[in-house]
Amino acid sequence: MATDIIIEPLTAGAFAPFGDVIEIAGTPSALINRGKCRRFTDLATLDIEDGKTGISLFEGTAYALPLTLDLVERHPLGSQAFIPMSDIPFLVIVAEDDSGSPTRPRAWLSNGRQGVNYHRGTWHGVLTPLREPALFTVIDRIGDGANLEEVTLNPSFRVVDAHGLVLQGTPS
Repeated sequence: MATDIIIEPLTAGAFAPFGDVIEIAGTPSALINRGKCRRFTDLATLDIEDGKTGISLFEGTAYALPLTLDLVERHPLGSQAFIPMSDIPFLVIVAEDDSGSPTRPRAWLSNGRQGVNYHRGTWHGVLTPLREPALFTVIDRIGDGANLEEVTLNPSFRVVDAHGLVLQGTPS
């Protein structure tokens, strides 16, 4: 039987060891465009080695809960940011690193207006939207070299919504 991972609301503090939460929060850095636009500046630290920073668009397929988590990946040569374009909740799944192996996975629920930037080398799950259309801007490293490591988890884990976060809509 798989070990359960309980989905948590996504917060910047809880996610900080793994990366940055990209969201509109707090006081804007500036008002621009004659005061009609609030700018929130420098929300994530991009970390790219031996390549260039690229912007890509991803279109994801929805997953159902409970979710079997049996694969994680990481990118040793660059951070990877996922910014939702369609206000769709998605799961943010990470695992700690133990001497090169993923361990102790955790799962958070993005409210669909929060993006994430995984630190370089952070073990994370695949793009996991919970509804469609699931459109994302992805900012990551483009270039030669081995920038993808995948690990099949055996035994697998089961990601569950024990607190009813998905059913409640999503956290604010």
